[in-house]
Amino acid sequence: MDQIFKALNDPARRALLDSLRAQDGQSLSALEQVLDQSRFGVMKHLRVLEDAGLIVTRKQGRFKYHYLNALPLQELMDRWVAPFLQPQARSLSQLKQKLERDAKMGKPDFIMQTFIRCTQDALWAALTEADQMAAYHFACNAVQGNAKIGSSTAFILPNGEAMLRQVTTALDPKSRIAMTFEPLFMGPDAPTSHMVYLIEDQGGQCKLTIEHYDIAPGQEGFGEGWARLAASLKSYLETGSALKAAM
Repeated sequence: MDQIFKALNDPARRALLDSLRAQDGQSLSALEQVLDQSRFGVMKHLRVLEDAGLIVTRKQGRFKYHYLNALPLQELMDRWVAPFLQPQARSLSQLKQKLERDAKMGKPDFIMQTFIRCTQDALWAALTEADQMAAYHFACNAVQGNAKIGSSTAFILPNGEAMLRQVTTALDPKSRIAMTFEPLFMGPDAPTSHMVYLIEDQGGQCKLTIEHYDIAPGQEGFGEGWARLAASLKSYLETGSALKAAM
């Protein structure tokens, strides 16, 4: 928590976060244009932000790309703001950074990660079993299908309409799931993108990384949905109570 406050207590670092919020996945060269500082100075600021978990990085070829990781800010809000605004604070998100590269899918457009106090088996079941997916999804109350390779999974809203459809393209048991992402809530002709869940057993807890690829222009708002899903999944596995949203 102290590292987050330290990282935010500098206008230059806040400017870098604002730039990544506007355009995620920027290289060091691109971020140098944000500040009137030397390359070394910008790198120093980025290192502070990365140590605080506010950004995560991915290396592709000769370039290193930087992504905004908003979950630590959610943790800060839950810890210091929510208890004063709500009868009960939501479960705290324990967050860090350091991601696994998937070379075949290229550079992710969006990355988010969180730590969940649960077993690897429990997290895998929550991400692959339809009844559990329906239990913690922030907007849908039913899920049809399964996570087998080639199979389709549909997320159903309370009014009976399908919000999202996914087709599993790859499975590494208990460690990786790759799926298509068809945002039916944006209309039948909305472009399909791709996403990956990465699971790592950390001994008493699991690190879950969410990567989203091929996001089309106009679909940048998917990040809020992922934040809601990750928070609800964490609460569901740690407390038995999901965070359902009023849609």
